[in-house]
Amino acid sequence: MKNADNRLTRHVLRDHGITDCREAHWNVTTAALIEQALARGEGSLAANGALLVRTGQFTGRSPKDKYLVREPLTEHAVDWGAVNQPMSEAAFERLRARLLDFWNDRDVFVQDCLGGADPAHRISIRVIAQRAWHALFARQLFVRPTPGSNPAAGPDFTVYFAPGFQADPALDGTRGETCIALSFKHRAIIIAGTEYAGEMKKSIFTVLNFLLPERGVLPMHCSANIGADGRVALFFGLSGTGKTTLSADPSRRLIGDDEHGWSSDGVFNFEGGCYAKCIRLSREGEPQIWNAIRFGAVLENVVMDPETRELDFDSEDLTENTRAAYPIEFIENSAEPSLGGHPSHILFLSADAFGVLPPISRLTPEQAMYYFLSGYTAKVAGTERGLGKEPSATFSACFGAPFLPRHPHVYAQMLGEKMLRHHAACYLVNTGWTGGPYGTGRRMSLTHTRAMVRAAVEGRLDNVETRPDPVFRLAVPVSCPDVPASVLDPRGQWADPAAYDQAAASLLARFRENFQAYSRVWESLRLETPAL
Repeated sequence: MKNADNRLTRHVLRDHGITDCREAHWNVTTAALIEQALARGEGSLAANGALLVRTGQFTGRSPKDKYLVREPLTEHAVDWGAVNQPMSEAAFERLRARLLDFWNDRDVFVQDCLGGADPAHRISIRVIAQRAWHALFARQLFVRPTPGSNPAAGPDFTVYFAPGFQADPALDGTRGETCIALSFKHRAIIIAGTEYAGEMKKSIFTVLNFLLPERGVLPMHCSANIGADGRVALFFGLSGTGKTTLSADPSRRLIGDDEHGWSSDGVFNFEGGCYAKCIRLSREGEPQIWNAIRFGAVLENVVMDPETRELDFDSEDLTENTRAAYPIEFIENSAEPSLGGHPSHILFLSADAFGVLPPISRLTPEQAMYYFLSGYTAKVAGTERGLGKEPSATFSACFGAPFLPRHPHVYAQMLGEKMLRHHAACYLVNTGWTGGPYGTGRRMSLTHTRAMVRAAVEGRLDNVETRPDPVFRLAVPVSCPDVPASVLDPRGQWADPAAYDQAAASLLARFRENFQAYSRVWESLRLETPAL
């Protein structure tokens, strides 16, 4: 579908350095983008109406191919290292010049979006994409501008998404042909050599993680929901730990499933959609997500029967990191607008591959800061390139180290101050294994985890009797509604208690070793180290 005013579109694109594209499609509708994607062979329609696409060899993010440009604004503010790899200004400008030439005689799909549901703290985003389905992904995942806004106005950040364009390691200093490069000076993000749409989402998250702390807003890698009583709950965790699943509760309204800000007024969603993992998705287990996957949703790498068009959510033939992207209003009972007050409860979700953490435990303020900085979980196979079939135990500061341009202590200090000021209770939830490690034990029952989470966010665990965990010194509830008492005792779930003791001691040692990097940070926070 050709844009209604192609001349205006071309004029706007010239402002971005694109001077000779073939045809420009600017802010076209969801249905039109799906038509374009189908006509171009970018995807297929599934029986439920969702657009099914393949992302090729990249079925997850490429964190080792992500770069931040070292320039005056970032020189002393960014925590440079393996996560935040530097790219020179000259290299970025060479890369950008070649990328702009790439668009010559090619079709362009442009979507104007917003990052942030709170008008006081949002940024405007312009996505310039080679693929129609990438433009659709942006339209569904980011906040859509209100009717009557002026899309011709210059954006705060521009995302150039060109999977057909490749970086040149010899010219650009990159690791390979895939490159995700972010420049705050140019207010631009280049995504090249990969079809994986999650790179776009997380690049904007990185931008907000850099900008918002200076405005007094804490950016958070968490989901959020709100109860009928107005109490807000936050769910921190890396991909695969249950943020989307546990926050999609029919008895509560969903604020958002992955990225939020905490301002002086409360919590707000960064996005206008959800990006749910859908491996082994079922109507019975996750009805809200199941019902959200319909016409307008984008499905990545899900296996489909070519004749019936029925989807096989259990198959991991292509990847375990199958994904569904859809607008948040596709979730029944979602909050509109995506805002809430200050959280009353915070939950840290850890998929413990060793099977030794308690299913749920209440944290002191010091323990909350310790576990926030530790960010322990197990990455699930397929979320990133290079991970094998088995989960890999990892520590990711603030439950989101790959997306933090600033030093973790910046975010930790802000969280601690906000928790104390607003009296938020904090819990650690093991969504991983019990009765043994991965391969021997079993995955925590989702029914039991939901019951524990519901009791926690409703305040029913705040004053119950607890017992100290003998290894991690956590306050473990002795009872929880709708959960057998035996489930709350991780050691009692193991057939061999001695093996549990050995595994718990091993994980404890890993915590201590990892936390050595934060000893000076901990002193600056003026908190006592928890007894670990």
